[in-house]
Amino acid sequence: MRVEPTVFDGPEAVGRALAALVADRIEEAGAGRSFLLGCPSGRSPWTTYAALAREVATRHLDLTGLVIVMMDEYVEHDGGSGQMRRIDATAPHSCVRFGQTEIVDRLNAAAGPGRGISQDRYWVPDPAAPGDYDRQIADHGGISLFILASGAGDGHVAFNPPGTRPDSPTRVVQLAEQTRRDNLDTFPSFGADIDRVPRYGVTVGVGTIREQSKQVVMVAHGAPKARAVRRVAAADSYQPEWPATILADCTRPLLFVDEAAATELNGLRPAETIQK
Repeated sequence: MRVEPTVFDGPEAVGRALAALVADRIEEAGAGRSFLLGCPSGRSPWTTYAALAREVATRHLDLTGLVIVMMDEYVEHDGGSGQMRRIDATAPHSCVRFGQTEIVDRLNAAAGPGRGISQDRYWVPDPAAPGDYDRQIADHGGISLFILASGAGDGHVAFNPPGTRPDSPTRVVQLAEQTRRDNLDTFPSFGADIDRVPRYGVTVGVGTIREQSKQVVMVAHGAPKARAVRRVAAADSYQPEWPATILADCTRPLLFVDEAAATELNGLRPAETIQK
Protein backbone atom coordinates (compact mmCIF):
# COMPACT_ATOMS: atom_id res chain seq x y z
CA MET A 1 0.00 0.00 0.00
CA ARG A 2 1.08 3.56 -0.57
CA VAL A 3 2.31 5.39 2.52
CA GLU A 4 1.20 9.01 2.71
CA PRO A 5 4.01 11.18 4.07
CA THR A 6 3.61 13.32 7.14
CA VAL A 7 5.49 16.55 6.43
CA PHE A 8 7.17 18.58 9.14
CA ASP A 9 8.78 21.99 9.00
CA GLY A 10 12.34 20.78 9.52
CA PRO A 11 14.59 17.90 10.63
CA GLU A 12 14.26 18.78 14.31
CA ALA A 13 10.48 18.51 14.08
CA VAL A 14 10.81 15.13 12.35
CA GLY A 15 13.05 13.93 15.17
CA ARG A 16 10.76 15.20 17.92
CA ALA A 17 7.71 13.49 16.41
CA LEU A 18 9.38 10.11 15.99
CA ALA A 19 11.07 10.30 19.39
CA ALA A 20 7.70 10.95 21.03
CA LEU A 21 6.24 7.94 19.21
CA VAL A 22 9.11 5.69 20.32
CA ALA A 23 8.83 6.92 23.90
CA ASP A 24 5.08 6.26 23.86
CA ARG A 25 5.68 2.70 22.67
CA ILE A 26 8.32 2.09 25.36
CA GLU A 27 5.92 3.35 28.00
CA GLU A 28 3.15 1.14 26.65
CA ALA A 29 5.44 -1.90 26.84
CA GLY A 30 6.08 -1.21 30.51
CA ALA A 31 9.21 -0.82 32.61
CA GLY A 32 11.63 -3.70 32.18
CA ARG A 33 9.56 -5.31 29.41
CA SER A 34 11.44 -6.23 26.25
CA PHE A 35 11.21 -3.61 23.48
CA LEU A 36 13.35 -4.07 20.36
CA LEU A 37 14.17 -0.82 18.54
CA GLY A 38 15.65 -1.24 15.05
CA CYS A 39 18.18 1.51 14.39
CA PRO A 40 20.13 2.83 11.40
CA SER A 41 23.22 4.98 11.74
CA GLY A 42 23.90 8.17 9.79
CA ARG A 43 22.43 11.63 9.43
CA SER A 44 18.75 10.85 8.85
CA PRO A 45 17.95 9.47 12.33
CA TRP A 46 20.32 11.71 14.29
CA THR A 47 17.66 14.25 15.28
CA THR A 48 15.46 11.37 16.44
CA TYR A 49 18.11 9.95 18.75
CA ALA A 50 18.84 13.38 20.23
CA ALA A 51 15.14 14.03 20.79
CA LEU A 52 14.61 10.54 22.23
CA ALA A 53 17.25 11.23 24.87
CA ARG A 54 15.31 14.33 25.87
CA GLU A 55 12.08 12.31 26.04
CA VAL A 56 13.79 9.70 28.23
CA ALA A 57 15.01 12.37 30.65
CA THR A 58 11.70 14.27 30.73
CA ARG A 59 9.53 11.16 31.19
CA HIS A 60 12.02 9.38 33.49
CA LEU A 61 11.80 6.31 31.29
CA ASP A 62 13.20 2.99 32.46
CA LEU A 63 15.22 1.56 29.54
CA THR A 64 16.24 -1.74 31.12
CA GLY A 65 13.96 -3.58 28.69
CA LEU A 66 15.13 -1.70 25.60
CA VAL A 67 17.17 -3.59 23.01
CA ILE A 68 19.00 -1.58 20.34
CA VAL A 69 19.06 -3.62 17.12
CA MET A 70 21.51 -2.09 14.66
CA MET A 71 20.86 -2.59 10.94
CA ASP A 72 24.33 -3.01 9.53
CA GLU A 73 28.08 -2.53 9.69
CA TYR A 74 30.96 -2.29 7.24
CA VAL A 75 33.02 -5.45 6.95
CA GLU A 76 36.43 -6.34 5.56
CA HIS A 77 38.46 -9.44 4.83
CA ASP A 78 40.34 -10.91 7.77
CA GLY A 79 43.89 -11.21 6.52
CA GLY A 80 44.52 -14.35 8.56
CA SER A 81 41.41 -16.45 8.00
CA GLY A 82 40.18 -14.85 4.77
CA GLN A 83 36.70 -14.56 6.30
CA MET A 84 34.73 -11.36 6.66
CA ARG A 85 34.88 -9.43 9.92
CA ARG A 86 33.42 -6.14 11.12
CA ILE A 87 35.69 -3.14 10.75
CA ASP A 88 37.39 -1.59 13.77
CA ALA A 89 34.59 -0.35 16.02
CA THR A 90 36.61 2.77 16.89
CA ALA A 91 36.71 3.95 13.26
CA PRO A 92 34.79 7.22 12.74
CA HIS A 93 32.61 5.58 10.07
CA SER A 94 31.84 2.45 12.09
CA CYS A 95 28.11 1.88 12.54
CA VAL A 96 28.95 0.05 15.78
CA ARG A 97 30.71 3.17 17.07
CA PHE A 98 27.80 5.36 15.97
CA GLY A 99 25.26 3.16 17.73
CA GLN A 100 27.29 3.03 20.93
CA THR A 101 27.99 6.76 21.20
CA GLU A 102 24.96 8.35 19.52
CA ILE A 103 22.29 5.92 20.75
CA VAL A 104 23.28 3.73 23.70
CA ASP A 105 25.54 6.17 25.59
CA ARG A 106 23.23 9.11 24.90
CA LEU A 107 20.11 7.26 26.11
CA ASN A 108 21.88 5.80 29.13
CA ALA A 109 23.03 9.24 30.22
CA ALA A 110 19.43 10.44 29.97
CA ALA A 111 18.01 7.44 31.83
CA GLY A 112 20.46 7.55 34.74
CA PRO A 113 22.19 4.82 36.75
CA GLY A 114 20.44 1.46 36.89
CA ARG A 115 17.83 2.46 34.31
CA GLY A 116 19.78 2.21 31.09
CA ILE A 117 20.54 -0.26 28.30
CA SER A 118 22.87 -3.08 29.32
CA GLN A 119 25.65 -4.02 26.90
CA ASP A 120 24.08 -7.38 26.13
CA ARG A 121 21.06 -5.48 24.80
CA TYR A 122 23.09 -3.70 22.12
CA TRP A 123 22.97 -5.96 19.07
CA VAL A 124 24.94 -5.82 15.81
CA PRO A 125 24.87 -8.48 13.05
CA ASP A 126 27.89 -10.77 12.91
CA PRO A 127 29.29 -11.32 9.38
CA ALA A 128 30.60 -14.73 10.47
CA ALA A 129 27.06 -15.93 11.27
CA PRO A 130 24.56 -13.46 9.77
CA GLY A 131 21.67 -15.92 9.85
CA ASP A 132 21.85 -16.01 13.65
CA TYR A 133 20.70 -12.38 13.75
CA ASP A 134 17.29 -13.13 12.24
CA ARG A 135 16.83 -16.04 14.63
CA GLN A 136 17.85 -13.90 17.60
CA ILE A 137 15.31 -11.24 16.63
CA ALA A 138 12.56 -13.83 16.12
CA ASP A 139 13.35 -15.52 19.44
CA HIS A 140 12.71 -12.19 21.18
CA GLY A 141 9.37 -11.57 19.50
CA GLY A 142 10.47 -9.39 16.58
CA ILE A 143 11.28 -5.70 16.22
CA SER A 144 8.81 -3.55 18.15
CA LEU A 145 9.57 -0.50 16.00
CA PHE A 146 12.08 -0.22 13.17
CA ILE A 147 13.46 3.19 12.15
CA LEU A 148 14.43 3.27 8.47
CA ALA A 149 16.24 5.68 6.17
CA SER A 150 16.59 5.65 2.38
CA GLY A 151 19.75 6.20 0.40
CA ALA A 152 19.53 9.38 -1.66
CA GLY A 153 21.09 8.10 -4.86
CA ASP A 154 19.90 4.50 -5.20
CA GLY A 155 17.25 3.92 -2.53
CA HIS A 156 19.33 1.49 -0.50
CA VAL A 157 17.91 0.66 2.92
CA ALA A 158 20.51 -0.52 5.41
CA PHE A 159 23.13 -1.90 2.96
CA ASN A 160 20.61 -3.65 0.70
CA PRO A 161 21.55 -2.71 -2.91
CA PRO A 162 19.20 -2.22 -5.87
CA GLY A 163 17.99 -5.60 -7.07
CA THR A 164 17.61 -7.05 -3.56
CA ARG A 165 15.04 -9.86 -3.35
CA PRO A 166 11.99 -9.14 -1.17
CA ASP A 167 12.69 -12.17 1.02
CA SER A 168 16.37 -11.37 1.61
CA PRO A 169 17.67 -12.21 5.11
CA THR A 170 20.53 -10.76 7.12
CA ARG A 171 23.70 -11.42 5.13
CA VAL A 172 27.00 -10.01 3.85
CA VAL A 173 26.64 -7.95 0.67
CA GLN A 174 28.88 -6.10 -1.74
CA LEU A 175 28.00 -2.43 -1.51
CA ALA A 176 26.62 -0.79 -4.62
CA GLU A 177 28.82 1.95 -6.07
CA GLN A 178 26.12 4.58 -5.54
CA THR A 179 25.66 3.47 -1.94
CA ARG A 180 29.37 3.99 -1.36
CA ARG A 181 29.14 7.46 -2.92
CA ASP A 182 26.14 8.34 -0.76
CA ASN A 183 28.18 7.34 2.28
CA LEU A 184 30.88 9.86 1.43
CA ASP A 185 28.44 12.53 2.62
CA THR A 186 27.28 10.49 5.61
CA PHE A 187 30.79 10.04 7.00
CA PRO A 188 33.15 13.01 6.42
CA SER A 189 35.98 10.85 7.81
CA PHE A 190 36.26 9.31 4.34
CA GLY A 191 37.65 12.64 3.15
CA ALA A 192 35.56 12.52 -0.05
CA ASP A 193 37.76 9.63 -1.24
CA ILE A 194 35.63 6.80 -2.64
CA ASP A 195 38.56 4.39 -2.33
CA ARG A 196 38.39 4.73 1.47
CA VAL A 197 34.76 3.53 1.62
CA PRO A 198 34.57 -0.21 2.40
CA ARG A 199 33.21 -2.42 -0.37
CA TYR A 200 31.29 -4.87 1.82
CA GLY A 201 28.84 -4.77 4.68
CA VAL A 202 26.72 -7.05 6.83
CA THR A 203 23.09 -5.99 6.78
CA VAL A 204 19.61 -6.98 7.78
CA GLY A 205 17.63 -7.96 4.69
CA VAL A 206 14.52 -6.27 3.40
CA GLY A 207 12.81 -9.56 4.23
CA THR A 208 14.02 -9.21 7.82
CA ILE A 209 12.57 -5.71 8.01
CA ARG A 210 9.22 -6.65 6.48
CA GLU A 211 8.66 -9.95 8.26
CA GLN A 212 9.98 -9.15 11.72
CA SER A 213 8.80 -5.58 12.37
CA LYS A 214 5.59 -4.71 14.22
CA GLN A 215 5.83 -1.09 13.09
CA VAL A 216 8.17 0.74 10.71
CA VAL A 217 8.86 4.48 10.41
CA MET A 218 11.03 5.90 7.64
CA VAL A 219 12.59 9.33 8.18
CA ALA A 220 13.99 11.68 5.54
CA HIS A 221 14.99 15.31 5.62
CA GLY A 222 16.87 17.72 3.40
CA ALA A 223 16.67 18.48 -0.32
CA PRO A 224 19.01 15.61 -1.34
CA LYS A 225 16.37 13.14 -0.11
CA ALA A 226 13.54 14.62 -2.24
CA ARG A 227 13.91 12.02 -4.99
CA ALA A 228 13.98 9.19 -2.46
CA VAL A 229 10.84 10.47 -0.77
CA ARG A 230 9.03 10.72 -4.10
CA ARG A 231 9.96 7.15 -5.01
CA VAL A 232 8.95 5.72 -1.64
CA ALA A 233 5.69 7.69 -1.42
CA ALA A 234 4.64 6.61 -4.93
CA ALA A 235 5.24 2.89 -4.35
CA ASP A 236 2.25 0.68 -3.58
CA SER A 237 4.45 -2.42 -3.18
CA TYR A 238 8.11 -3.36 -3.03
CA GLN A 239 10.23 -2.36 -6.03
CA PRO A 240 13.60 -4.18 -6.04
CA GLU A 241 15.30 -1.39 -7.99
CA TRP A 242 14.64 0.94 -5.01
CA PRO A 243 14.91 -1.17 -1.83
CA ALA A 244 13.55 1.53 0.48
CA THR A 245 10.13 0.88 -1.07
CA ILE A 246 9.91 -2.12 1.27
CA LEU A 247 8.12 0.41 3.49
CA ALA A 248 4.99 -0.16 1.40
CA ASP A 249 4.90 -3.84 2.38
CA CYS A 250 5.56 -3.37 6.09
CA THR A 251 3.17 -3.49 9.04
CA ARG A 252 1.91 -0.09 10.26
CA PRO A 253 4.24 1.97 8.05
CA LEU A 254 4.79 5.70 8.52
CA LEU A 255 6.85 8.16 6.47
CA PHE A 256 8.09 11.27 8.32
CA VAL A 257 9.74 13.91 6.11
CA ASP A 258 10.54 17.61 6.26
CA GLU A 259 9.60 20.35 3.79
CA ALA A 260 12.92 20.21 1.96
CA ALA A 261 12.57 16.46 1.34
CA ALA A 262 8.94 16.87 0.23
CA THR A 263 9.54 19.21 -2.70
CA GLU A 264 8.99 16.53 -5.36
CA LEU A 265 5.68 15.33 -3.95
CA ASN A 266 2.93 16.18 -6.42
CA GLY A 267 -0.08 17.97 -4.99
CA LEU A 268 1.55 18.81 -1.67
CA ARG A 269 -0.44 21.44 0.17
CA PRO A 270 1.84 22.67 2.93
CA ALA A 271 -0.87 24.42 4.95
CA GLU A 272 -2.60 21.07 5.41
CA THR A 273 0.33 18.74 5.83
CA ILE A 274 3.15 20.54 7.62
CA GLN A 275 3.46 19.87 11.35
CA LYS A 276 5.62 21.85 13.73
